[in-house]
Amino acid sequence: MTPVLRLDNVRKSFGPVEIMRGATLEVEPGEIHAIIGPNGAGKSTLFNLISGRLSVSSGTIEFKGENLEGLKPFEIFRRGLSRSFQVSNICPRLSVFENVRCALLWRYGWRYTFWRSIDGLPDVNQRAEDVIEEIGLCMRAAEPAAVLTYAEQRALEIGVTIASGADLILLDEPTAGMSAQEAEQAVALIRRVSERRSLVLIEHDMNVVFDLADRISVLVYGRIIATGRPEEIRNDPAVKEAYLGTTH
Repeated sequence: MTPVLRLDNVRKSFGPVEIMRGATLEVEPGEIHAIIGPNGAGKSTLFNLISGRLSVSSGTIEFKGENLEGLKPFEIFRRGLSRSFQVSNICPRLSVFENVRCALLWRYGWRYTFWRSIDGLPDVNQRAEDVIEEIGLCMRAAEPAAVLTYAEQRALEIGVTIASGADLILLDEPTAGMSAQEAEQAVALIRRVSERRSLVLIEHDMNVVFDLADRISVLVYGRIIATGRPEEIRNDPAVKEAYLGTTH
């Protein structure tokens, strides 16, 4: 089976400083794959490389068997790879419904059409309602995104991400800043939306990681030092030493 995402010896330098030092990673279709590691390990840089915000210095990144080298972020997005950010990236003045509908327009073939009202697009509007139901914001559909709670804004961002029809979603710290109850709801949402998609997530909350992930990769100083199922990673002496600073 071809991995949905494959990184081979990926390196990234900023001048003389090498951030990514030969990262190699494979994400299987349909899995939730978590990337963990200490601060400064290169996790955000890795997401920036995968999503095209940064170019690799050497190595290759393949999505569904296609080399992403030279593609711009919007081109990668249109191929089915979507990313959420640590800070919510939504349109605060638009309603929940309008945010989701905007994300659907390109997917349904509507580009820059000024002569037709989008209210007359029943397929788009119905799909927007379906997505909003999936993320649990039906009661807030008409509300401006700006008045949502932080957890609801994160849910909306996930809704915008899945509305694009992405086959692979990158989630950057999806539960950061949430209470325990909000994090629990976010985990349930992520589990729902991953049923038909592959997910890669960066997350510092180990309870979330070990609850959600099918496999975990540990990134330390720009290298993947271990990949395995949660119980394997939990008991790996090299991971304990590198990530926790102890072998005990």
